[in-house]
Amino acid sequence: MEKKEKKRFHLPHIYVLLVTFILVCAVATWILPAGEFDREANESGTELVVPGTYHEVEQSPVGPFETVKSIYEGMVAGADVVFFVFVAYASIGLIIASGAFNGLVAWMLRILKGNARVIIIPIFITLIGAASSSIAVFEEMFPFIPIFVGIAIAMGYDAIVGLAIVALGTGLGYSGSIMNPFTVGMAQEIAGVPQLSGSGYRLICHLAMIVVASIFTIRYALKIQKDPTKSLVYGDDFSHLAMSEDDVHKHPFGIREKAVLAVLVAGIVVIVWGVKVQGWGFGDIATTFLIMGIVSSFIMGWGPNTIAEKMANGFKDIAVACLMIGIARGILVILQSGHIIDTVVYGLSIPLTNLPGWLSSIAMLIVQTLINFLIPSGSGQAVTSMPIMAPLADLVGISRQSAILAFQFGDGLSNVLWPTASAPIICGIAGIKIEKWWKWFVPLFLLILLTQAILMAISTLVWPI
Repeated sequence: MEKKEKKRFHLPHIYVLLVTFILVCAVATWILPAGEFDREANESGTELVVPGTYHEVEQSPVGPFETVKSIYEGMVAGADVVFFVFVAYASIGLIIASGAFNGLVAWMLRILKGNARVIIIPIFITLIGAASSSIAVFEEMFPFIPIFVGIAIAMGYDAIVGLAIVALGTGLGYSGSIMNPFTVGMAQEIAGVPQLSGSGYRLICHLAMIVVASIFTIRYALKIQKDPTKSLVYGDDFSHLAMSEDDVHKHPFGIREKAVLAVLVAGIVVIVWGVKVQGWGFGDIATTFLIMGIVSSFIMGWGPNTIAEKMANGFKDIAVACLMIGIARGILVILQSGHIIDTVVYGLSIPLTNLPGWLSSIAMLIVQTLINFLIPSGSGQAVTSMPIMAPLADLVGISRQSAILAFQFGDGLSNVLWPTASAPIICGIAGIKIEKWWKWFVPLFLLILLTQAILMAISTLVWPI
């Protein structure tokens, strides 16, 4: 009698997972009491939660029809991000198709030999983290995921390493930010502490997390370089993103390819200026990406039909990930319709009042990380939780700076973990199954969470009340 092959557990399709979360949240609106905090506008017009004003409101459970409707409403609510990713991804796709990055990688491979190639990991994590920390880039980095996936594969690593460089850079940039206006800037304003205060310790925290993440990623990369079968994505098809090392070595890196890279660098400078000085939004940034892609195409001598075909292929490749954004946004629609977001935030904050100061700071970190599952928007989480956490810090005997740090830590890296945030999107762009990303990333996330907990405890000494 033949032995039956043991069936391995596989997570369902990401759409199934997201819809399941929508259903769970819809059921929660029937079970949890509906409640709200009073809110008042500050001097800048931002609506802030008034601590101590939580009260129950009339129950508004979400019915079956409204639950299904939330998928559509989530897609409409997330339209700005969805279409930004569509346009930016397809535009960057034109630059990738030019072969300029193949030429750049060939140059890098000629300089870096063997294990020395891993130096690109901490370098790019730090550079991306600097952009994320200073000018608040996050979704703007999505189009660069295929680039780094291709570079990582060409250097003898795998797609996870390429995705990790972008994901860790952006996530840790938010976690360790000194001047991100949408997170630490807003949190400091709400908490009533001076802007950019505490920057020295925040910079130390950022560097500490980069070191931990880089060492973890480098160890995995070297293991894959030594034995490709050890890759968590071994056997998966990345032919549409991969760069063959032999092909890359032979690839030309002439005037046209260098001109395309110059266009990319110039475009990034313009985006940095636009975001920093002009306050650009998604529309302006997407327009810049589109101009970069079209100019690069003309440099390569492509005609209108060729450009259109390549853009169409880019739209097709990113469609699944873009739809994930809309479906995931449906979760927030359900929570808002049922009026249970404030209930959950209030419930999570209650236990903190019964802990000693240093432990309360760690508990705040855990709470903020959990809140980010419900409110993946950094600014949204700031205006919802900081008015509670800031005065709560006073009650438990720790500095409001520690409460802000807990918010930063909880909001940053967990965005590339939670399925309600960016995890399914970045995995879709990289062509990696989310369960394989989690298998690699969760141990690192827990390691960094431990690092953050230590840094939180130290912060109570650095910032005495």
